[in-house]
Amino acid sequence: MHIRIFDTSDDLARAAAQRVAELLQRTPNAVLGLATGRTPLETYAELRRSYARGAADFSHATTFNLDEFVGIDRTHPGSFRRYMDMKLFDEVNLDLSRIHFLDGMASDLGAECVRYERAIEDRGGIDLQLLGIGANGHIGFNEPADELIASTHRVMLHETTRRDNAAQFGGDPTRVPHEALSMGMGTILKARAVLLLAMGSRKAHCVERAVYGPLTTRLPASFLQTHRAVELLLDRQAAALLREPLPTGSVSSGSGR
Repeated sequence: MHIRIFDTSDDLARAAAQRVAELLQRTPNAVLGLATGRTPLETYAELRRSYARGAADFSHATTFNLDEFVGIDRTHPGSFRRYMDMKLFDEVNLDLSRIHFLDGMASDLGAECVRYERAIEDRGGIDLQLLGIGANGHIGFNEPADELIASTHRVMLHETTRRDNAAQFGGDPTRVPHEALSMGMGTILKARAVLLLAMGSRKAHCVERAVYGPLTTRLPASFLQTHRAVELLLDRQAAALLREPLPTGSVSSGSGR
């Protein structure tokens, strides 16, 4: 793992957006795996600004989002598709035909998961997968469990995860769907590069376990240790439990450089 530690979340977001913009400059037809939730909000704001000043061109890029809730459509205020439309898609020059999303309203959710998995394969796989990490160590909606499903699948959400997503549902956890569709850990680990963002002291314990702990299905993020190209972008609070010296190739400074 390559770890970069930043003094502020703004610095972290700028670095993450720069990483995406540089990939698009090198590989205009890059396939991006995108995350939702609070963690990437500032990064998407930076990407909107990068696009506005001509530093990021999405016109030939393709996107696949990690997950979506079951039982709500794309116009629902709590849907991740609506989140992405508002926070990124509507403000940059992405071709609508190149935006890919799981359909939580599909009549056959199993077939929908198979369709999504094949669509990723048909596009040649994901070049850069953007991730957050849940307070319980989940990645996407791959929740801690006795076993993990490798491919895109239907999942029952933990109550902590539903509480963490309550803001999108008027602050009421009981309104958050009980189920979701999610890329599996195997799907995520097939990405050619992974960029995980974590901010705040609430994430520190899971970050520490993901970096140093054993591989365990009880902490899905721990499986990132097996990937050949993982970058962790952390603020000081999320990195508080990491020990010096950091893993080989990591850096620690106010700028993240």
